[in-house]
Amino acid sequence: MLKYVLRRIAEVIPTTAGIVLLAFALFNIVGGSPAEAILGKNATAESIAAFNHKFGYDKPLIVGKIGEGFFDSQLFNFVGDLAKGDLGYSVEMKEPVVDILKRGVGPSLSLTVPILVGGTVLGLLLAFVAAAWRGRFPDKTILFGSTVLMSVNYVVWVLAGQFLLSYKMGLFPIWGYRSWFYLALPVLIGILSSLGVDVRFFRMAILDELYKPYVLTARAKGLSGAAILVKHVLRNALIPIVTYISLAIPYLFTGSLLLESFFGIPGLGSVSINAIHSADMAVVRAVVVLGALLYQFVNLVTDLAYAALDPRVRFQKG
Repeated sequence: MLKYVLRRIAEVIPTTAGIVLLAFALFNIVGGSPAEAILGKNATAESIAAFNHKFGYDKPLIVGKIGEGFFDSQLFNFVGDLAKGDLGYSVEMKEPVVDILKRGVGPSLSLTVPILVGGTVLGLLLAFVAAAWRGRFPDKTILFGSTVLMSVNYVVWVLAGQFLLSYKMGLFPIWGYRSWFYLALPVLIGILSSLGVDVRFFRMAILDELYKPYVLTARAKGLSGAAILVKHVLRNALIPIVTYISLAIPYLFTGSLLLESFFGIPGLGSVSINAIHSADMAVVRAVVVLGALLYQFVNLVTDLAYAALDPRVRFQKG
């Protein structure tokens, strides 16, 4: 197990280096002049030069001259700042990017964590019911309902919820972030909008296990259907389920762009949209880099979870 863990950690290092280099290339080379993007095309040469000098864009791109500040370049400064936790300075907000992201993490997590947990638990329960009564009325009803949920566009859920439940019926506040009650409607919409896909995927993962030989053996030994589902099928079905859930975890931190925008929640999703609209490249770059690094971390944790769930994984070569 220890060798498996160390090998997976070692594989993360070159990928992380590639992510940092790609982010640097996108925002410092391919993206053009940051000064022109922020100051506008009509900016004077003097203002562009002053901006570049202030934020270090007038330094050599990759490396400096040998013997004259070889490591004093945009690339090495970028990597060094990341290592120190310095994500840059927001020209639009007039403050460090780290402070902006810290304010947005709380609202984003308070929205996305209940959506992920609630949707996963409800989806698994419905999938178990459908799998236990596969081909019968409960299964057909759940499949029909999940198909209906999948057929409705995400924006339709948001607009219908705001119009019917907030505006017409007055059950929920329509805008703001003052208490947990303001999150009730967006969390409900977030769960419903993804529930159809979740239920179908979880049901498929469970049914794939139900037809395997070990299930027939358990039945031959006299185990009840509930015991087989909980003790045997669930554990073996967790590999694809963990993979499916892990893909959504990075969005817990980067936020939900649509929900935060429609409901006025000051999370990282709305921060990202505002930064894009105002060409605040420091914030956009920070969100992109953090999102990519989070995917790396989640993939590592998922691989370790595979090894814990299935001992055969850690003994495979490669």
